[in-house]
Amino acid sequence: MVAALGSSGIILFSLTEAAEDSKGAHVVAYYFHGQMRCPTCHKLEQYSKEAIEANFKDAIASGRLEYKVVNVEAKGNEHYVKDYELYTKALVLSYIKNGKETRSKNLDKIWEYARDKKKFISYVAEGTRRFMEDSQ
Repeated sequence: MVAALGSSGIILFSLTEAAEDSKGAHVVAYYFHGQMRCPTCHKLEQYSKEAIEANFKDAIASGRLEYKVVNVEAKGNEHYVKDYELYTKALVLSYIKNGKETRSKNLDKIWEYARDKKKFISYVAEGTRRFMEDSQ
């Protein structure tokens, strides 16, 4: 926990919240998976990362966008399943402002494009671009 002196007294917040606040408003692209991972699951992660990193270099460099891979079965990550109503591997965009998520979007068609890398990359890039524009 971190303490800060505000106009209404001492305010306590976690180190995670402090780190999020210091980043300013930004988008996190989460690729969620479980323990058991098939070749297609690995491909979804690889294509997601490639789509984000290839199309948003400036946003990543400036901290306006980050890509995170999360195992929802790892201790402490179970809440993501409920938070985003996950039922399978997923790519979810989350807009963080003032240390709190204000909106999110599940790019739920990644499974449809798993066999077509070009369509997959285009879908993720366009979905991320629109989400970021709508989040400003």
